[in-house]
Formats: sequence, C-alpha cells, structure tokens
Amino acid sequence: MWRPDPYDRNCPTRQLLDRIGDQWTVLIVGALKGGPLRFTEIGRRVDGISQKVLTQTLRSLVRDGILTRTAYATIPPKVEYELTPLGRNLSEPLEMLDQWARVHMASVQDARDAYDAEHTPASA
Repeated sequence: MWRPDPYDRNCPTRQLLDRIGDQWTVLIVGALKGGPLRFTEIGRRVDGISQKVLTQTLRSLVRDGILTRTAYATIPPKVEYELTPLGRNLSEPLEMLDQWARVHMASVQDARDAYDAEHTPASA
C-alpha cells in the first residue's frame, strides 16, 4: 500500500508542502480568511507581491483546490477568489503559525542580533 512520504523527493506530498510553505501562500490564505477578495484587493493586502507572482500563486492554489475563482459577467469583468472548505481547513494551522511568529518575533530578533554581533567581522 502506497503511503505519502514528503521526505521522498518524488512524492507529490513534497510539492504540496512546498506550496503550503511558500510565503505568498501563507499570506494569501490569511488574507482570504475574512471572505472573498478581488485580485487587486489581495495584491493590496499582501504587500510586496508582484502581479506576476500573485497570478501564479492564485492559479496554483485554485488548481490544488484551496481557492475558488469566480468570474462575473460584468463590465468591467469582476473576478473573486475565495477559500474552499479545504482552504478554510488549511487556514487554521496557518493562523497558528502567524500567531507564533507574532508572539516570538522579539525573541527571534534578539537571537539574530546576538548572532550578527558575534559573527560580524570587526572593522579595520
């Protein structure tokens, strides 16, 4: 019987973990947790993402069944993205990751500062 093994580079679960672990996926799923948004609204909410990367990431998330894309026959055309039940289920652990990062950021920054102070060469 086949069992998923993300430690095997040929296992499809590795691709899924790569998608879920991508910084843009985490932020897009978080942005859509409150309900459907249009492309430009997602782009504004996820500061720093290029239109090209946003398009690619949204397309991949729709393909993976995490988002739905709904196009409305209006002028101008209107397209909304929304979490599917699978995407809402994914948003729960991602929310925990978001909260962990917020709670522990000061400790991480202290560790970075200590590391940098120890590993930065003295100026001549």
